[in-house]
Amino acid sequence: MKSLRKPLGYAAAVLALLAVFALYTQPDFMVTLADQLWACF
Repeated sequence: MKSLRKPLGYAAAVLALLAVFALYTQPDFMVTLADQLWACF
C-alpha cells in the first residue's frame, strides 16, 4: 500500500492542475467567480 501512495499523490496533483486549467478556459466562469469574491467585500 505504501508503494501506491506516491503515484496516487502525483495523479491527484495532475488532476487538480488539469481541473484548474479547464476552468481558466471558460472566461465566463472566471468572471462569475471574481464577481462573487468581490461581493464579499
